[in-house]
Amino acid sequence: MQPHEISYLLDEAEHWVAVNRQAAKHDDRLAGLTQINAFFENSTRTLLSFEIAGKRLGADVVNMHAAQSSVKKGETLIDTAITLNAMRSDVIVIRHGSSGAVALIADKVDCPVLNAGDGRHEHPTQALLDALTIRRHKGSIAGLTVAICGDVLHSRVARSNILALTALAAEVRVVGPATLIPDAIEAMGAARFTDMDEGISGADVVMMLRLQNERMDGAFVPSPREYHALYGLTYERLKRAKPDALVMHPGPMNRGVEIASNVADDVNRSVIAEQVEMGVAVGGLQHERRPYHRKRGPRRSRQRHPDWQSFCFQGPDCREGS
Repeated sequence: MQPHEISYLLDEAEHWVAVNRQAAKHDDRLAGLTQINAFFENSTRTLLSFEIAGKRLGADVVNMHAAQSSVKKGETLIDTAITLNAMRSDVIVIRHGSSGAVALIADKVDCPVLNAGDGRHEHPTQALLDALTIRRHKGSIAGLTVAICGDVLHSRVARSNILALTALAAEVRVVGPATLIPDAIEAMGAARFTDMDEGISGADVVMMLRLQNERMDGAFVPSPREYHALYGLTYERLKRAKPDALVMHPGPMNRGVEIASNVADDVNRSVIAEQVEMGVAVGGLQHERRPYHRKRGPRRSRQRHPDWQSFCFQGPDCREGS
């Protein structure tokens, strides 16, 4: 996505922040439309954000969990996509453990598809809500120094945030053990740091990432205790960042590993809970800004929606390496 497109979406999201803070939050603009949340990985924040956003807009929301679906019986991803398509949903929200799965499904269905995270590839909604959170506190993202710390290698959140924040003219640093930083990360516009103290020095935002043990094949760190000693965010270490630096985490947190509890719970520095709130606003934004509204009638022909069908920051198809 281009910088002006990201900025436009952040501007539009402000409306949904205000709506979600009202006593009466319901809006019927999506009444009669069906939203399927097809999550092939576990999720709390992203799933609930899309579910709440859809329901507040009046859509009929159905959650499909892979553990309770025919996937467990050997059904392929393409067959699952064909099945969902036959149900004539109006939008499908996908989270999948394989990079490129969202684009594959988008090619097989007639309705728009929203990317709620695919493998190590991208998590565009998280990057949008993170950018929105930062901008609300700092006024502008341009010129800020953002340190993304932890397991960058396995993180789709890091990938999307690097793309979004560098597009908005932030200086992005990735900080972590050499084993957990991808090769040639500099090609994405981020600076590499393997020393935590040096990496967060003078930072405006410190964004922590958890160790994604479920994606690791082998030992990438000696132990959680040693990792915390070298790369965990403690109050003593946070002093190296700017005095008003924000502390962020996409969740779920592993307290005592990548972040100390007293730092995560600091109401003056931590905006972790606010990130969750912004997730609901971004969910509402995505439902509003994509081409939902169409008359019901004969089965519609397959058509691409370049702005939203495979929404990501690196290209219209969201395929890894594109």
